[in-house]
Amino acid sequence: MKRGIVPPIRSRDVLAGLGVALVLIPQSLAYAELAGLPAHRGLYVAALAPIAAAFLASSPWLQTGPVALTALLTLGALLPLAEVGTQEYVALAGLLALVVGGARLVIGFFRFGWMAFLLSQPVIIGFTSAAALLIIGSQLPAAFGVDPEAGSVGAKALWTVVHPERWEPAAVGLSIATMALMFGSRRIHPALPGVLFAGLVGYGFSVVTGYTGQTVGEVPTGFPMPSLAFPWTRLPSLILPGVVIAMVGFAEVASIAQALGTRERVPWDPDREFMSQGVANLAAGLFGGFPAGGSFSRTSLNHLAGAQTRWSGFIAGAAVLLFLPFSWTLAPLPKATLAAVVIAAVWKLIRFSPLVRLWDVSRVQALIGWTAFGLTLALAPHVEEAVILSVALALGVHLWRELSPALSARQEGDTLFMELKGVLWFGSAPTLEKALVKALGDAQEIERVVLDLGGLGRIDVTGALVLGQLKENVEQAGLTVEFSEIPAHAERVLSETLEWRGD
Repeated sequence: MKRGIVPPIRSRDVLAGLGVALVLIPQSLAYAELAGLPAHRGLYVAALAPIAAAFLASSPWLQTGPVALTALLTLGALLPLAEVGTQEYVALAGLLALVVGGARLVIGFFRFGWMAFLLSQPVIIGFTSAAALLIIGSQLPAAFGVDPEAGSVGAKALWTVVHPERWEPAAVGLSIATMALMFGSRRIHPALPGVLFAGLVGYGFSVVTGYTGQTVGEVPTGFPMPSLAFPWTRLPSLILPGVVIAMVGFAEVASIAQALGTRERVPWDPDREFMSQGVANLAAGLFGGFPAGGSFSRTSLNHLAGAQTRWSGFIAGAAVLLFLPFSWTLAPLPKATLAAVVIAAVWKLIRFSPLVRLWDVSRVQALIGWTAFGLTLALAPHVEEAVILSVALALGVHLWRELSPALSARQEGDTLFMELKGVLWFGSAPTLEKALVKALGDAQEIERVVLDLGGLGRIDVTGALVLGQLKENVEQAGLTVEFSEIPAHAERVLSETLEWRGD
């Protein structure tokens, strides 16, 4: 798809969008509950976010709307500020969506899309694995039909597990049936909408049996109206979590769009995608919703259904929008079914195997991944703080390693060979200079020094000057100095800097 050309809506987009909408409706209810909001608020996000995103999206398959990880981050950001279920909480969720949307628009407009890749893979794996555990724990009470004592997510999950006598058999049965349908449908074919089948089974069971457990309950009908009636005085408290959600939530978007773009050889633009996600969140916030993101499962379904342009997302949102006047029909849907939908959807995010294998690849990176995992669990529900600390640790480790280039030396006859590896810049130049001087001091009866620069990843002016000064000092001591294996990217900097220094 060429930039600047608006693609026409095709029949496959309509069919794919309608298929996504059937999955989107029950998922949006479940993710709204996860975010601590009334279930129907998820429908507002499901309807308006994909419609808004379609006008700027670069990926023809990406589906925007409520997602589990963003819902958890929303819950963590709002719990310290208001009580779940109150009007203030709902209003803060809308304001948070505006902050997320504004942050993503700024990032995309100024072409800072590369910032999405500041989240290293160890941080993402550790954080998402722990977040998935927290999400599952938060859904256990509803899945088992219990109302635990007040406490943290972990405390409520533990209380649920150790009190099996309080479990509601019908809720447990619905949860098992839901997960069986979702996992089973994936095994048969990835395009089968298991969540739709599960929702229909739960809904049918509730209507036929007169299910008395927890259900969605009364759902307001009609179309939402835009509003700016937000608690603006609380805006400063939402800036940091909003920026974190904007960045962390986009990591999943980038992963999906890049994977499909590479597979289908269709380029995608992270800056445009940031902007499309930005307007999607603005729409969600203005119409009474909460922060939105890109959905891996719905995007995969959209792709498998044969969508060809970004208008499939528009069709999905429009279908949900047209359903809103009839949303009262969702009242009998059991909350156990919605909880099981969330559990089945995030189960795949738990990735212990990569965390374990990291230890064999790089123990430092493994430490970063496991630290992100532990911090996320320890700081819950303030998981945004875990993200900030984990990113700071990853950047700190990177800086530390950048400040410590490797130097290996060996002597063969009267020649000292020294091999440099790493990045030679003004921050690491003093450390390297000390290491070079020490290696020269340890050598015995040498007449020639060969500096192998083949392992240098980058060199700046300060690094080149250090090498030039070293060469001059060693030559003044009566030794011959040679540079070998100079990388192409370093040759110009080194030669021009040495020439400039000589002048």
